[in-house]
Amino acid sequence: MGRLLELCRPDESVPRVTDIDPARLISMGFEALLVDLDNTLLPWKSSEVPEDVREWLGRAKTLGMKLCIVSNTHNPRRLRRIADALGVDSLDRALKPRRAGFARAAEKLGCPKERAAVVGDQILTDIVGGNLAGMHTILVKPMHPREFIGTKISRLLEKLIRRWVPIDWER
Repeated sequence: MGRLLELCRPDESVPRVTDIDPARLISMGFEALLVDLDNTLLPWKSSEVPEDVREWLGRAKTLGMKLCIVSNTHNPRRLRRIADALGVDSLDRALKPRRAGFARAAEKLGCPKERAAVVGDQILTDIVGGNLAGMHTILVKPMHPREFIGTKISRLLEKLIRRWVPIDWER
């Protein structure tokens, strides 16, 4: 049980993706961010990235951070359209929490896994997958309560997990 709970523990947690300081991550030796799409960068099923998230992505790119949106989406056209509009790479059907999707994304960016950070709103996909891949993991609060039915089921399991793995959203 101990190993399983450790896989569920993010290295960091923040309320929003925009609360992550790319300059700090770069100073820690990270060169890439592998970021989830739905409820991390924008609300589920939306194609409109909030302006503050656009600005945050722009700041990260200006600082030299490599970016890839890593998603389990079954709508690759939507993902590519959003990624292209943001000027970042993307990887669809990542099959998170499997580590292979994260490894492919890091490889696509030319980044060793130890220098990549995974950012997402789900413990059971983003955090477990990033930890399995040997990457730094950052959990954010979901942007919106509207979600895919499978995600709603995962959230019930996450509630149980958070009894043993407390999340400090204010750090």
